[in-house]
Amino acid sequence: MLYDNFAMLTKRELLIRIVKLLKEENLVDGVKYIPVEMRPKNKRPIKCCVHKDRYILKHKIISILGFEITDEEIDLIPLSEFAGFCTFRFLSFIYSADLSTALATYTKENILSVVHEACSACMQSQYFVTNMCRGCEGRPCLMNCPKAAISFKGGKACITQEDCVGCGLCSKVCPYHAIVYTPVPCEDVCPVKAITKGEDGTEHIDKDKCIYCGKCMQTCPYGAIMERSKVIDVYKGITAPDKKIIAIPAPAIYGQFNATPGQILSAIKAIGFDDVVEVALGAEDTSRNEAAEFLERMEEGKPFMTTSCCPAYVGWVDKHAPMVKPFVSDTRSPMVYAARRVKEQHPDAEVVFIGPCLAKRYEAEMYVPEVDYVMSFEELGAFMVAYDINPENCEELPLNPEVTKFSRGYAQAGGVRNAIVEAVGNGYTTLAIEGLDKKNQTLLKTMVKKPEAQFVEVMACDGGCVNGPCSLAPLTLAKRQIKKALEK
Repeated sequence: MLYDNFAMLTKRELLIRIVKLLKEENLVDGVKYIPVEMRPKNKRPIKCCVHKDRYILKHKIISILGFEITDEEIDLIPLSEFAGFCTFRFLSFIYSADLSTALATYTKENILSVVHEACSACMQSQYFVTNMCRGCEGRPCLMNCPKAAISFKGGKACITQEDCVGCGLCSKVCPYHAIVYTPVPCEDVCPVKAITKGEDGTEHIDKDKCIYCGKCMQTCPYGAIMERSKVIDVYKGITAPDKKIIAIPAPAIYGQFNATPGQILSAIKAIGFDDVVEVALGAEDTSRNEAAEFLERMEEGKPFMTTSCCPAYVGWVDKHAPMVKPFVSDTRSPMVYAARRVKEQHPDAEVVFIGPCLAKRYEAEMYVPEVDYVMSFEELGAFMVAYDINPENCEELPLNPEVTKFSRGYAQAGGVRNAIVEAVGNGYTTLAIEGLDKKNQTLLKTMVKKPEAQFVEVMACDGGCVNGPCSLAPLTLAKRQIKKALEK
């Protein structure tokens, strides 16, 4: 993740400002000032002018308020109307009563939206020759091009883009490294090619291909890809006197703050949750059930079994690799088991999963009725800033003695494998796969005929959940803090 990315910082600043306005009960009146305050006239614009910057911020705010950015009609609706609608303070002092129906159409559908005005409409990914070309006699670029796409003009190499197939051989053999690849960042990182250019040159997401890994959102240097936030719903839940709302934070939470696990749980509760239950408690159920399922499959003579707790990986199997599906565990994710435990004890409570994963929003909305809302670590961080809560200064909440270090270890790559090995013993071959790049996708597909291990952990994010697209801490720091938490 790019932690020196101002687009990311802008998103977090918007989240903080919105939560602060909610806390002050001034969202409807105050939200319209945010674009002006963040992009004043005396500040150098990022786009062509300050007005376009403000327009982009407006659309990002609309997404944070929980609406999908779809068509141009959304431009006709002021921010105060969106804020009023989602906080039950509907205004409609300008528009007709039908506005409520119109606004409701923007609240569901896709989890991800592209802010097209923010999208730079990047040049198509391609190889091109820089001025470092020396026009050498060897001309290895021309000699090795399989499609004769390279020619020489004025003593310098040039690439005919219509003939180029993007193999990259020219770049590899150039002794001067004069040929470079210029990717479209979001397209380049998407493991399933779900994001492509539309007729207008801006990016569009194919929801039928998307696995919600969040890499496009994480990578876009303009912050043009936004997820529908649930901060409004969570705020209404924690402030409603007649509601009981319980947070279930993912084990990766312990890598996000320089504090003990008990302090972090205490900080979450201080926001206004009635209780906090570790998802690691649900991981105990996942480990137990998955170990039993694995042993049963091995007894049946099945060649291998993969984990099922990563929803992005499961989405990849469902949409792009159905041949792998028979080998995926049927055991539910720790989020599901933790939510079920809470609902069994508190049937009327609202359950909020807190994690680093965009795909968890999709999993919860589509398949897990026990989870009412999914809140990201970025959104949690905004609440802590707005409420002036520092986990390091919080008193420790006692940890559940049922939860082992193996369940809290689910946060990092290899954690699920370690938990299963602890349950079934060392008599089986295991493998941990991080990321769904081309190499790993090919590996998983070929394992159907030629398994490389009996138990295979698959995580869509490099490093595991601690490196999810909605994380706060960089991976190296998160790993170090997770290690410290597991030693407690």
